[in-house]
Amino acid sequence: MDIVVIDGQGGGFGRALIGALRAAGVQNEIVAVGTNALATSAMLKAGASAGATGENAVIVNAARAQILAGPIGLVMANSMLGECSPAMACAVAESPAQKVLIPVSKCGAHIAGLPEKPLAEYIGDAVQLICSLL
Repeated sequence: MDIVVIDGQGGGFGRALIGALRAAGVQNEIVAVGTNALATSAMLKAGASAGATGENAVIVNAARAQILAGPIGLVMANSMLGECSPAMACAVAESPAQKVLIPVSKCGAHIAGLPEKPLAEYIGDAVQLICSLL
């Protein structure tokens, strides 16, 4: 089962998620897709199997993913300081993949009823959820 992790800016979120998945023993292919080269590079260094960069890479890999993970801003056009284009948000939202979206305050979205946690705890929750989907 292919996992696609999408991140932008410096790729720290994706790097942490991929590192935690590998530490949890996930051996599946993990494709790192960055909205920029810096993000892709950071995720590759964390143990991604392959990487791609840019809007088209997000669109193509979102359609192919079985599990898609990233910050919640991926489904909101113009989020992530403008790095998530409307086409990217649409591709992620319409993907048939199981989506594991993590709330990140930088995306400007708050989910009612969800307790505020440090990002590391949300990443741990995401790893557990992804492992249960495999």
